[in-house]
Amino acid sequence: MDEKDLSEVLDREWMHSRTEDTEAEMIFRPTSYIEQKGMRFRGIPETFTLKRDGTLIKAVSAPNDARQESAGRWRLEGDHLAFYTEPPSRPSRLLHIVSVERDRLVVKK
Repeated sequence: MDEKDLSEVLDREWMHSRTEDTEAEMIFRPTSYIEQKGMRFRGIPETFTLKRDGTLIKAVSAPNDARQESAGRWRLEGDHLAFYTEPPSRPSRLLHIVSVERDRLVVKK
């Protein structure tokens, strides 16, 4: 899959599907998939929205269990998904992509 096609597949909100994780990999699913399957999680799972223009919106569970969002940028760097927040010169997070499909993103832990 070329970078353009990969960017198109990644263009959505992804939610960490902890129940599908393995010892070595983390699984993310589109939130629409999670809702369609009726999957439920304790607390608010980590989510991130990737937009084709490079916009990143990350969401995590705050101490009071509310959804806490932060913004940044994302880009593909080889087989890594790089998240940039402050300072923008270095990625704040690198996810090593194992595989990606329209309804499943697998990254190394």
